[in-house]
Amino acid sequence: MSVRKLTFSALFIAVGTLTSHIIYIPIGVSKITPVQHMINVLSAVILGPGYAVVNAFMISLLRNLLGTGSLLAFPGSMIGACLAGLLYFIAKKKIFAVFGEITGTGIIGALASFPIAKWLLGQNIAAFFFIVPFLLSTVCGSLIAWAVLAALEKNRSASKYFSMR
Repeated sequence: MSVRKLTFSALFIAVGTLTSHIIYIPIGVSKITPVQHMINVLSAVILGPGYAVVNAFMISLLRNLLGTGSLLAFPGSMIGACLAGLLYFIAKKKIFAVFGEITGTGIIGALASFPIAKWLLGQNIAAFFFIVPFLLSTVCGSLIAWAVLAALEKNRSASKYFSMR
């Protein structure tokens, strides 16, 4: 583990946790947070798949402990972060991290949230209920991350700190 990766990981976790009660869209029992998806893509590209999943888990855990999140944050964010990290690791292209986050959170994570909402939270909802709001949130956050990564790549002084393998 490098100090640089741990520092960026801590920074991402802090930003994700702090912005979750400021920038969110309430949809039923869930709170949609585009910043989480931006952090998932940035973590996947800059730090790698393992850090991306750990960051997503820690942000979800802290949000729940602080009362600003829901249990639905776990499957949505962690599956998206994992898929973003794995696809970027394999393809080495930022767009694959974006598509991984969108597919992982917007579709797979949304479907994985259904049993949690139905049986743990007692919500009477349809199986596909979360797909549209999760997709809206993850597309916004992922595209913002893509723009941030493109700006970092063009900035020579920043590119030495953000190694996008």
